[in-house]
Amino acid sequence: MTDLSKIHQPINELFQSADIDLAQFRLSDEQIRFFQKNGYLAGVRLLDDAQIEHLRNELAELVQPDHDGAEYWYEYNSNESADPDTVLFHALGAWRIKPGFHDLLWNAAFVVPASQLLEGSVRFWHDQLFCKPANHGGVVAWHQDYSYWTRTEPMEHLTCWIGLDDSNTENGCLQYVPGSHRWDLLPTTGLAGDMEAIREVLDEQQWEMFRNPVAIELKAGECAFHHPLLVHGSYENKSDRSRRAVVINVVRDGVQSASDEPLLDGVDAIAKGEKLHGQFFPLLHQV
Repeated sequence: MTDLSKIHQPINELFQSADIDLAQFRLSDEQIRFFQKNGYLAGVRLLDDAQIEHLRNELAELVQPDHDGAEYWYEYNSNESADPDTVLFHALGAWRIKPGFHDLLWNAAFVVPASQLLEGSVRFWHDQLFCKPANHGGVVAWHQDYSYWTRTEPMEHLTCWIGLDDSNTENGCLQYVPGSHRWDLLPTTGLAGDMEAIREVLDEQQWEMFRNPVAIELKAGECAFHHPLLVHGSYENKSDRSRRAVVINVVRDGVQSASDEPLLDGVDAIAKGEKLHGQFFPLLHQV
């Protein structure tokens, strides 16, 4: 099958037609101020019911280990948790395999607000799938995204977490520590393990803020944008409902490689100091 990373434009019209009015997707000044103050913005509608169903159907195929295109994943973890009784499906690279996840990157409802929050043109970094099955879904431990991305600089990154199911505290919704995007970069303490490990790297003032996280409850098709230093995580899914999500990570155009090693598994290296470009890091929206 074709590696869809070779195609740097939408394949079909699942998300929008060519003559769509982009202005309808712009964030208000109030929303942008909220993001700047708190480090996140939640409840932005990105997908309609038909788009949600299309992505769910593609995801159902991708979670099967023998699916076509499996060689295109950057990472594929049927369970990233160390505990077989708590499952966290986590994979990077769906955009290379399925048309819906590919075209999602160019969705105007995403790229327009992303450009506003980045204050510039939007270039793709990588995607992720995070899925917690009903009754025994695992955690995503507290972390800052940029702590895993220091191989790129400067820190002009943005994360967009998109729900494919309704998410709330019962099925392990995203949780944020408002204002933590103003903290320094913290050491990593593991992505799918101990929810208490972060305590070891926080000072007393940070700990006081950390004790009051905000649960980000979203309807399917809504998203939450967050800053690369914002501390976030999510608890187990013990409900009888699944909690599936796709994450799009982007950078402001001009972000550079900070390593001579490949930035993702299986891709060509970009020399240290060179801007992200090429097959695996397409420009999504230009201003």
